[in-house]
Amino acid sequence: MRAAQIGIDESRAQEITANLRPNPDLTGVFDQMNFFSTQPPPNGGANEYNPFAYALPSVSVSYLHERQHKRELRLQSAQQGTAITVSQYADQERNLLFNLRTAFVQTLEQKAILALTRESLAFYNRLLDVSNERLKAGDIARVDFQRLELQRVQFETDVQTALVNLRTAKIQLLMLLNDRTPVEQFDVTGSFDFSTEVRPLGEFRTLAFENRPDLKAAMQSIDKAQTDHKLAVANGSTDPTFGADFARNPPIPVYIGVNMTIPLRIFDRNQGEKLRTEQDIIRNERLRDAATAQVFNDVDSAYATLESNLTLLRPYKETYLNDATEVRETVSFAYTRGGASLLDFLQAQQDYRSTELNYLNLVGSYLTAAAQLNLSVGQEVIR
Repeated sequence: MRAAQIGIDESRAQEITANLRPNPDLTGVFDQMNFFSTQPPPNGGANEYNPFAYALPSVSVSYLHERQHKRELRLQSAQQGTAITVSQYADQERNLLFNLRTAFVQTLEQKAILALTRESLAFYNRLLDVSNERLKAGDIARVDFQRLELQRVQFETDVQTALVNLRTAKIQLLMLLNDRTPVEQFDVTGSFDFSTEVRPLGEFRTLAFENRPDLKAAMQSIDKAQTDHKLAVANGSTDPTFGADFARNPPIPVYIGVNMTIPLRIFDRNQGEKLRTEQDIIRNERLRDAATAQVFNDVDSAYATLESNLTLLRPYKETYLNDATEVRETVSFAYTRGGASLLDFLQAQQDYRSTELNYLNLVGSYLTAAAQLNLSVGQEVIR
């Protein structure tokens, strides 16, 4: 982003260059010097050596006058180029913020998954303690207890996998922030939840059409192409050069003259540039149409993904999470008292883990889709 900001400053510097006026030309001439002859003095006598007796000194000043507002058109084109650069900078910032949001959501998601895996491991450890007491009392067979112990490795694996994923997500976030804080000392906090309220699609389309910087840059490119075409036409015109000279021509002590030089426009040497800039207008109009279609495609796709995630999240929050928790608690209570089989307990634990993990993944997908919708619209519409 800092490099892109320098690009804006460079573009503004080009405006200064485009607005420069032509410099006048100063010419000095000292002519008709005779170093090989002599002449008699005015009062008579022998000839004297005087090489500058008939010298003709002269000074002339000329200035190129640019017609048809060439300088103004150059400045306008440079200013429009700066405006395009600013819009491109905003578009780069928009994409960087999306990447930053995505990394932030992934970090929050991995923190939630790590908390879930640790809670599941702690719950399973408590069950193992109870099962060990039942084994000592002869209430369960040793093989059942051994099967329970073997299942614990899955919970330990889940915890270690979650730790690695969380560390990786933090590293990615630190890279985007250009932060050198050690991973162990870095943490983020935020709401890892979803909102069921979403505005209509039409509002997002309107906002995207008004705010997307890439679409704005495409429209600005058309304006610049039109200005460049006007400049190409203006450059095809001839520019006169006005001059004035001051000289001495004996016996005339001083004389003044004026002149004007006009190039003969026999050949139009700017035909190709006129045609190129005219075609460039059409090309940028086509790019504008493509950018408009891409904007609507991005908004519609992000909105559809967001709606799909909400459709799945609502029953999870209203029903599935409570059901999975109640089933696990009920089957675990029954198993510790001999009222449920080992297979029933392991299945209930697996169902709980899958339901909770699916819910966390769906919340992460929802937040990523919300960030995608913000990216598509070009401003914060879902926080």
